[in-house]
Amino acid sequence: MKTVNQKAWFFVLPVLLLVAFNALIPMMTVVNYSVQETFGNNLFLWEGLTWFEQLLTEERFYKALGRQFMFTGLILAIEVPLGIAIALSMPRQGIWVPVCLILMALPMLIPWNVVGAMWNIFTLPDIGLLGYFLNNVLGINYDMTQDPIAAWVTIITMDVWHWTSLVVLLAYAGLVSIPDAYYQAAKIDGASNWSVFRFIQLPKMKPVLTIAILLRFMDSFNIYTEPFVLTGGGPGNSTTLLSIDLVKRALGQFDLGPAAAMSLIYFAITLLVSWLFYTLMTKDDLN
Repeated sequence: MKTVNQKAWFFVLPVLLLVAFNALIPMMTVVNYSVQETFGNNLFLWEGLTWFEQLLTEERFYKALGRQFMFTGLILAIEVPLGIAIALSMPRQGIWVPVCLILMALPMLIPWNVVGAMWNIFTLPDIGLLGYFLNNVLGINYDMTQDPIAAWVTIITMDVWHWTSLVVLLAYAGLVSIPDAYYQAAKIDGASNWSVFRFIQLPKMKPVLTIAILLRFMDSFNIYTEPFVLTGGGPGNSTTLLSIDLVKRALGQFDLGPAAAMSLIYFAITLLVSWLFYTLMTKDDLN
C-alpha cells in the first residue's frame, strides 16, 4: 500500500499564514464593520444590510463609480495600443535593447506618491514647466485646479506616462519569444507588415496581453495615490474616483459602516469585471 507523505504542507504553511494575516483577517474586519454601526469606545450596534441598501440607492456612489469606469476605460484604450506600438518599434537585438528596456522600466520604479507630487508641480499654471509652457508659450488656457477637463487630461496623461511601460515590457516579451521561422515563412509568402502583425505577432502576444490588460484594469480601477496627490479629487468632485470617495467616507467623515460596505462592493465589482475580462480573452483557448 502506497503511503502519502504530507510533510510538504509544512513548506506551504508559512504562506497560508501570511495570506491569512494580510488578507483574510482584514477582510473579516471590513465585513464586521459593514453590518454594524460604531460610535467609538468599541461600541457596536447591529445594522444588517442597511449600509449596502443605502449605498446602492445613493447618487454619490454611482457618480464616483461612473468616473472610475471612465478613467479605467480611457486608460486601457490608450495604454494597450500605445504599449504595443512602442514594443513593435523597439530593437530586437544589439546594444540598444538594454538601453530601451531600462528607459521603459524607469517610470515604474518611481513611488506612486512621488509621481503625483511630480506631476502636481510640473503642471501648476504659474510655476510648473508644463503649465507655464501651455499658458504663456502656446496660449492655451490650462489650469487643472480650476478646469475639470484640464484635470482629467492631466491625470490620464500622468497614468499613461507612469504605466504604459508595463504594457510595453510585457508586449515586448511576447514579441521576442516568437521564433524567426514564422517571420521567414511570412516573408516567403509575401505577407505585408499588417498581415504579419495580425496573424503572427498579435496571436503570439495574446497571453501576455491578457496579463497586461488584467493588471492595468485592476490597478487603474483601484488607483488612489496618484490622482489624490495630483488633484485631491477636484476641482469640485470632477476627479473624485471611487477610491478617493471611499477614503473620504472612511477617514474624512469617519463613516466606517458605509465605507466598509462600499469597499466590499468595490472589491466585488473589481473581481467580477476581472473575471469577465479573463473569460472573454481566453474563451477561444478553452474551446
